[in-house]
Amino acid sequence: MKAKLTGLGILLLVIVLAVAYTMFGKSRETTAISGYVGGEKIGLLEDEEVQELIQRKYHLEIDYSRAGSIEMVSTDHTGMDFLFPSSQTALEIYEAQYGNPFKSEIVLNTPIVLYARAAVTEALLAEGIAWEEDGVCYVDMEKLTACIEEGTSWAGIGLPELYGNVTVATTDPTKSNSGNMFAGLLANTLCGGTADGESLEEILPRLQTVFRNLGYMESSSSDLFDQFLKTGIGAKPLVAGYENQLLEFAVENPDTWQQVRDDIRIMYPSPTVWSSHVFIALDEQGAAGIDALMDEEVQKMAWERHGFRTGINGSASDTELFGVDGVADEVTRVMNMPDADTMERIIEALE
Repeated sequence: MKAKLTGLGILLLVIVLAVAYTMFGKSRETTAISGYVGGEKIGLLEDEEVQELIQRKYHLEIDYSRAGSIEMVSTDHTGMDFLFPSSQTALEIYEAQYGNPFKSEIVLNTPIVLYARAAVTEALLAEGIAWEEDGVCYVDMEKLTACIEEGTSWAGIGLPELYGNVTVATTDPTKSNSGNMFAGLLANTLCGGTADGESLEEILPRLQTVFRNLGYMESSSSDLFDQFLKTGIGAKPLVAGYENQLLEFAVENPDTWQQVRDDIRIMYPSPTVWSSHVFIALDEQGAAGIDALMDEEVQKMAWERHGFRTGINGSASDTELFGVDGVADEVTRVMNMPDADTMERIIEALE
């Protein structure tokens, strides 16, 4: 009898454990979500510590395909759980075409900056197009835009070794967010304030001329930044990109950074615009990605390892950890981007 009771008890225990595994074990299996992501965030999403933390705490795996921010909101979203563009303009365009998404949240921020070789920076400083303040280099956007519009040559600002006229290499504004935001910044500069439907009529032909003179444009900000680093001063003397790109590069490639740091300069347009990286959840599964990326530990790593300004643990002023000279503790010279309707008109005009 005792043996039977023992056997029955073991059997009941096995059943209870099996039920518990079915109810709770399966719920802790990793869920994979898929979406489109801007190239500048791939380093963060491929960070093994970030992946491990998201899987351990949120039982989530974030799969992605790379796409430009403007491109991703207007393409086919079949089978996608989220979109992760680099600006609120992209969200506004999405909402205009499809209505409100399931959920959205700004999870990362980084300002638009200019990158140049040391010789180019020194020339801009000597011409009064740029100036230094508390170790940070700023670029007067009105003066720089005037140089581009007027066809000022590089030789004309003291750089005879460079061919052609002063330009800023940027990504295709009809596909990629950094180019789109730089187009918005130029539009604001040309009209002397935030561009709108009324002021756009006057400045749009000038904006088209500026971009027509840029020639071939990359479709990805990560590709453009990579080309800037690899091709040297002659190919891309001055480029527009995200602040986080150089900070991330310095962290991930410390040996290479030590070799090139004396020749690479970061400059802040005055004024500049914020790139707010908004996570657009298309369904309930996608919304889990917002919770994971807003985790305090993930946000901390997003700043310390990838250079995105998150505001966690004083990250807005803790810039020395990157070993990059000239990084602003706070970004204060900022203006608003034109609204989504105005930016759509700009995109159409630049296609």
